[in-house]
Amino acid sequence: MIDEAKDKIFDASKSINDIANELGFKYQQHFARLFKQKTGMIPNEYRSMN
Repeated sequence: MIDEAKDKIFDASKSINDIANELGFKYQQHFARLFKQKTGMIPNEYRSMN
């Protein structure tokens, strides 16, 4: 799931909230928390870094 999220994050036309919804998260905060646990950075940091 995190690998799929990493791919989707690079689509600048989608917000982090859109990506979280596509992956089945009810709340964007839950997605961001899991993403940070697995990658060490929040989704916006990951998007801007890569």
